[in-house]
Amino acid sequence: MFSPELGQAVLSALGRDSSLPIQSSRVSGGDINEAFCLRIGAEDYFLKINIAERFPKMFEKEAQGLALLAECSEFSIPKVLTVGESGNRQFLLMEYLGSGSRNSAFWEVFGRRLADMHKSSWESFGLEHDNYIGSLEQDNTPTPTWSSFFRDSRLKPLSSQAHRNGLLTSDDIHLFDRIYERLDTLFPKDAPALLHGDLWSGNFMCGSDGEATIYDPAVYYGHREMDLAMSMLFGGFDQRFYAAYDEAFPLEPEWQDRVDLCNLYPLLVHVLLF
Repeated sequence: MFSPELGQAVLSALGRDSSLPIQSSRVSGGDINEAFCLRIGAEDYFLKINIAERFPKMFEKEAQGLALLAECSEFSIPKVLTVGESGNRQFLLMEYLGSGSRNSAFWEVFGRRLADMHKSSWESFGLEHDNYIGSLEQDNTPTPTWSSFFRDSRLKPLSSQAHRNGLLTSDDIHLFDRIYERLDTLFPKDAPALLHGDLWSGNFMCGSDGEATIYDPAVYYGHREMDLAMSMLFGGFDQRFYAAYDEAFPLEPEWQDRVDLCNLYPLLVHVLLF
């Protein structure tokens, strides 16, 4: 709920006059957050709120991820204006990006920009800090090899938690163990790539300029096939997107054979959350 106290906290964080009226309208914010479009004076803003105690520093982590994507890509990324707290709520205030109709090169530009973003690399797989994927904490411990990172920071923590929760059987865990033994040979060697980390059709939109805007990231440096596989999990991406990506940053011929392997991670997330 958008309360007068929250409105005052937003105005204070923006350095605006506390007497300014705020018009709020609820918009879709996903399964974790409440979201609102705010009109303050003649300007529109996008606000997300949730319970601070349940998701410590979630919005600070999201702001860091958005800043990294903005720095290392040509995508239009929502600019974070402030992160703050009001009572037991934390909030993230961003510029409001209007939607538009896709231009004729929408998918090709989207694919090329993702390819260029994936060329941004780092010394390790992981990130300097942990963050979230959905409402789950995401371990980003820097690791020298992808197979070790994928095993120890992605599959093992979530499959173990699912097993403890009675969502996976001991036989399932044995199957995961067999996968771990082969990970070194299953993935081609590739440099750590800056990933969106949660790239499904609900986390992009067409902006007013007719081009793709991406948001709600779970950023880390990983194997670039992870973003592409995630984009295929629920559909919604045109084949022109993949063709343009491959032209800009060629993939291994058999990359699609590893889509199911990559998607073990987001599927484990869904097992735990839904």
